[in-house]
Amino acid sequence: MLIIERIMPYFMLLAVLALERKDFKRHKDVIAYFNQHYINTENFPKKLGHKISLAQSIREDSDYDDEYIASEEKTQTQIETAEELINQVEQYIQDFEK
Repeated sequence: MLIIERIMPYFMLLAVLALERKDFKRHKDVIAYFNQHYINTENFPKKLGHKISLAQSIREDSDYDDEYIASEEKTQTQIETAEELINQVEQYIQDFEK
C-alpha cells in the first residue's frame, strides 16, 4: 500500500497533464498546475483538490521526518484518495478521448 500512498496520486496527475503535453520536475509544481487548471476550473471536484493536498503533505512528512509513522486511519484515507483519484482520472481520460 505504500506505493499507492506515496506514488500513485502523483503519477495519476501526470497522466492528466500528459494529455496536454505538460510536465514538471517537482511534485509541488505538478499539483499547483493541476489545481489551477483542473480543480479550479471544476474539471475535477474541489474536494479532490483538498485530498490531493493532504496526500502531498503526508508524503512530505513521511519523506522528511525520520520518525514519522502514519496512523492506520491516515493510511486508509490515503488509499481511498488514491482510489478516488484513479477513478476520476480514468473517467477524464475516457471523456478526453471521445
